[in-house]
Amino acid sequence: METKEVFNSVASKYDIMNDVMSMGVHRYWKELMIDWLSPHEEMKIIDVAGGTGDISRRFLKRVNGKGKAIVCDPNENMVEVGKRIKQYSNDIEWVVAPAEQLPFEDNTFDAYLVSFGVRNFSDLKKSLQEAKRVLKPGGRFLCLEFSKVKNESLSKVYNLYSSLIPIFGKVIVGDEEPYKYLTRTIREFPSQEEFLEIIKSSDFVTVDYRNLFNGVVAMHSAEKKEL
Repeated sequence: METKEVFNSVASKYDIMNDVMSMGVHRYWKELMIDWLSPHEEMKIIDVAGGTGDISRRFLKRVNGKGKAIVCDPNENMVEVGKRIKQYSNDIEWVVAPAEQLPFEDNTFDAYLVSFGVRNFSDLKKSLQEAKRVLKPGGRFLCLEFSKVKNESLSKVYNLYSSLIPIFGKVIVGDEEPYKYLTRTIREFPSQEEFLEIIKSSDFVTVDYRNLFNGVVAMHSAEKKEL
């Protein structure tokens, strides 16, 4: 199943299924991501694979609606669903484009955020090069993604729960195939340490990560080199 087909089929219930896939905890994780960003009112961010704009709304709420947020997602259906959500929709610029080919000039953004989307990039290294290109010198790359659980006992529970997600998808969305795809991409995504090295290889600096919930998810942070 292609990534575009997956998100076409789940767009209308995407936010509900995020709650199911994370047992609602994704909301807390996203707040921690915004905490690590340390946003300010002059900040201009790009929210890549931003879907319905959840991260951008959280950012705008923190800066009292005075920052600049652009949601960039390759799926038009997801963007249309996001536009219909009232909170801050008129304050967000919505763009349909893939992470591998961002329609923005060099050195445009203070921060590049991607939340639970990087594992669906068709070309990870090219996407990271694009991230670096559109960031201002010293600009921040922040990624929140499902990762590798470090605790063996928790890992067994997590794997069991992951195996049930397609069943939840069948009940809520009416189709289990998109969620088979999504759980597979979680399993296949690089570990925390491997992804850190991939980011470093794209010539970012100050690369670091933080595990949340024993590695159920991880946040990676990096910066574009100053001139």
